Amino acid sequence: MSKLLLTGFEPFLENRHNPTEQIVLELDEEVVGEFEVISRVLPVDFERAAEMLIEYVDQCEPAAIMMLGLAADRTKVTPERIAINVNDSVEDNSGNAPVDQPIVKGGPAAYFSTLPIKKMTDALVENGIPAEVSNTAGTYLCNNVMYSVLYALEQKEMDIPAGFIHVPPTFEMTLHHSAHTGFPYTSIRDSIKLMIYALSDD
Repeated sequence: MSKLLLTGFEPFLENRHNPTEQIVLELDEEVVGEFEVISRVLPVDFERAAEMLIEYVDQCEPAAIMMLGLAADRTKVTPERIAINVNDSVEDNSGNAPVDQPIVKGGPAAYFSTLPIKKMTDALVENGIPAEVSNTAGTYLCNNVMYSVLYALEQKEMDIPAGFIHVPPTFEMTLHHSAHTGFPYTSIRDSIKLMIYALSDD
């Protein structure tokens, strides 16, 4: 059976909980469509996250890679279209706050996701889950790992689908943030499974 490497992040900044951590732990070793899910939780650390993720790729030799991250201000599940070659952000969990730093010196300006992002968003909408393609992954850790992995796959000549998906906050996370719209955790988790099924059928 083909393996799908699924990654999420630990909590960060003012977010005491990160639903992507819970999702990947819950789906680890589960069979979804044609894939056996292999899950890993990444640190919110510019110096470690991408390096660890690329090591996981080498270890498990997946047929596909789906990276997850929390976007606490979004109101839909948003597969990312593109990652750009820059780190520029507030502090990570280790106190790093890069400013206008390239992720890969001399690397391409950007990489497009190789996941079937339109098919994935269509599958979610058809199942009543708000979703749309996003054209910016930001310049924090989410963009960093997406760019780094797509660059590494190109260097290794590995032609496998890979990309990043941002998820909105859960209801519980919005109790003290009235401007944000929360989702049931189960809906966020099920959206990831639906996108894996969509990838299986691609």
